[in-house]
Amino acid sequence: MPDSDKRRPSPEELLRRVQAEEDFARRGRLKVFLGYESGMGVSYRMLDEGRRRMQRGQDVVVGALQASRDEAVTGLLREMEVLSMLPNGAPDVDAIRRRRPSVCLIDGLASRNAADSRNEHRWQDAEELLDVGISILTAINLQHIAEKQEQVAAILGRQVDEAVPEGFLMRADDIEVVDSPTLDPELSELREIALVLAAEVVDAQLVEYLKRHGLDQTYGTHERILVCITPRSNAALMIDRGRRQADRFHGDLFVVFVEQSALSYADQAMLDKNLDAARQAGAKVEVLQGEDAVDTILQFARREAITQIFVGHSQRAGFWHRLWPNPVERLILESGGIDVRVFPQGETGKQAVR
Repeated sequence: MPDSDKRRPSPEELLRRVQAEEDFARRGRLKVFLGYESGMGVSYRMLDEGRRRMQRGQDVVVGALQASRDEAVTGLLREMEVLSMLPNGAPDVDAIRRRRPSVCLIDGLASRNAADSRNEHRWQDAEELLDVGISILTAINLQHIAEKQEQVAAILGRQVDEAVPEGFLMRADDIEVVDSPTLDPELSELREIALVLAAEVVDAQLVEYLKRHGLDQTYGTHERILVCITPRSNAALMIDRGRRQADRFHGDLFVVFVEQSALSYADQAMLDKNLDAARQAGAKVEVLQGEDAVDTILQFARREAITQIFVGHSQRAGFWHRLWPNPVERLILESGGIDVRVFPQGETGKQAVR
């Protein structure tokens, strides 16, 4: 099949793209103000943003508030339209939907609603409003992100009960980390976690954009390393380099093996040893299946938004030689925006060929 035919989208794919664009156009936009410790003024920053949008002519309302607030926040509220709320400052979703503003401010995103509320958590109220086309400004501290709570508690020595799933933040169209003017070592650790989380949100935005437009280019705000091993590849070196590269850029490490038939006992033992080493290094390990190993690897790489592929030199009598003439060269030529690093077999310490 000609390359142009391979690249031409099917009618089903075109329909999916149109539907994705329509869904994107209908839903509200979400902006999150993220603090990495309580008392950093995330609620004030959210309200100040709402006030500035109101001054630019947008229809802005305050739909939910924290029970306690300081004088600066109270001052901003005097300048804004505050809708009636349910107990504990929870949003009245029905009233907001009837009022239908362009933008609604939801403070205390991690708060739990009253037992008789239709949504258990306030973040679910925000999600419902987004789905009907109302944009949301909201504020949250790092300790309230469910997947980060254990890590944050280890630093702060305390843990909170209420939480928002990280997946909700991945819906954000914009995320702003609210910084502290002074940083002690404890806050520096928390700040780093918050910045990495913000980078992941930006990655999610980019991936969603590319999917909506049918694009398969691979870009990202942090590294995602894919190490491709064979029974006799220099797996230890590639995994070690991949682990260090991923750690340096707060990235992810993947190790894959494209399944082969009739491996010798020695090759199977070496493969098992390499896969165990990958797991011990904290890599996400997968055994892939496919008749064309190069296509199989690239399909996996694009699906996982890989930024670098590590691969060993071909072996004249082994796996790579049976695939296709010059398979490593083919991998490089077809990789698009993915960087391919080639490690000669038997290399023990020399720099990998790039």
